[in-house]
Amino acid sequence: MERTARAASTPTPEPLPAGDVAALLDGVPRQRGPVAALAPDTSRTVLQLRLPRPLPRRLLPTPTGTPVTFTYTAILALTSLFASWASPGLRYALYQDSSTDVAHLLRTPVFVLLASALWIAGGLLSPYALAFVLVLTALERRIGGARAILVFLAGHVLATLATEVPVGLAVLAGHLPDTSLHRLDYGISFGVAASIGALSGLLAPWLRWPLLALVGYSLVTDLIAFQDPMTNWGHLISLGIGTGLWPLVRRWRRERLQALPVAVPAAP
Repeated sequence: MERTARAASTPTPEPLPAGDVAALLDGVPRQRGPVAALAPDTSRTVLQLRLPRPLPRRLLPTPTGTPVTFTYTAILALTSLFASWASPGLRYALYQDSSTDVAHLLRTPVFVLLASALWIAGGLLSPYALAFVLVLTALERRIGGARAILVFLAGHVLATLATEVPVGLAVLAGHLPDTSLHRLDYGISFGVAASIGALSGLLAPWLRWPLLALVGYSLVTDLIAFQDPMTNWGHLISLGIGTGLWPLVRRWRRERLQALPVAVPAAP
């Protein structure tokens, strides 16, 4: 609540000396959370009010506020720009070498699972590019960078395996041709979908359910269109993985809030 001071009818008193002001500050009740900070290497407690960041700075990654998302975004921007400038043959070769198809997963699973997450299918203009920036930034601010990446990788890896393993089994059973072992599969969309699902569990209900309804409707619509059913199923699976992580991300959120610094009284 904003407070205002009314001028008294008595004459304005003389300013207090600096030492008296410091003594008065020692009587101010301690505040919890990010509104109070202790100045290092001094004998006085300094109460520092942290004003809310401007909205664009809170939505977008910054080197100091969300370093993990900022670094990952920079890498994705570089790879996307390189792909847009490279020749079609080179671009296809890079995508193929990074593809998480069955053949690559059998030979170099760790490499392709990581390399495939360095590209954006559709480039910087893809809706998943914007979703990545906004969702990962919000998630990192709430649970930390390392944990946000764990959520992203959980969706990316588990949804990839959930869609590619059945392809391999279908080829072994003779239901699909051998060429299905080399289908092109790369991008960040599985990780983004899982991050959206996880982030929704940290939002207020009035925002959580409309977000899930909108994203779920979009993914189901893509699946009904049947243009790329394996990828579309992967998006729904990864969204489900993210929502399944609600208890974990909520616990991480509580731990992060409890770890915020608390001001202590000044030494006499």
